[in-house]
Amino acid sequence: MSQVMTQTVLAQETATHCGSGGISAENRSYGFRPAFLDTATGVAYVSCYADGQPAPFHLLDGLPDELVLARNPGGRVTRVKGCVSSGFVRDGRFYTREEAAWQVSVESSVCALAA
Repeated sequence: MSQVMTQTVLAQETATHCGSGGISAENRSYGFRPAFLDTATGVAYVSCYADGQPAPFHLLDGLPDELVLARNPGGRVTRVKGCVSSGFVRDGRFYTREEAAWQVSVESSVCALAA
């Protein structure tokens, strides 16, 4: 099983992918929405706040209880199962951070050529 997902892991992933198109702020305009994939079931979950409203960035609070390993005293999710991977959804398809970054790179190159 992979390492468990925490907000610290998400922050590390954001730092790693910053500038590549593999973070929410850089790919939102291309139609990508932050999401998580349960690799054990193949089900993707759009990132949401605890109340179910879509979040503009990766947030663990909206994931279903069956994926949650720990919560803090205030009820916020602090750890989820290692089968959870962060990425993005667009047009019903899940993209890893790397796949989203590549797609943004391709699409931004096409736009630059067309200009």
